[in-house]
Amino acid sequence: MNLRRDVFQAIADPTRRAILLLLATQSLTAGAIASHFQTARPTVSKHLQILTQCNLLYQEQNGREIHYRLNPHQMKEVDEFIAPFRKLWDDRFNKLEAIMQEHMKKQNPNQ
Repeated sequence: MNLRRDVFQAIADPTRRAILLLLATQSLTAGAIASHFQTARPTVSKHLQILTQCNLLYQEQNGREIHYRLNPHQMKEVDEFIAPFRKLWDDRFNKLEAIMQEHMKKQNPNQ
């Protein structure tokens, strides 16, 4: 039975997030990906399987090798979830910056 995994469960793991960052700019084989981690290759393969099941990665056959590539369209689900929080924090930081600037003006009225 192959259950579709949740994107957020997949990115909850720090190793899987590191794999996504690694593949953000290039496609790599499982062996090349595993060489970046101090863990057994089967462990990396399991992470790749989970990311592929979530459609965060897709595989491309290149001769005898399978290359893993990031699927940026699937990352949109994560972006859409985070967007309201990003706006909330941007608004808060902008308010804090305005308060700090006002405080600095009161501290240094000649500037």
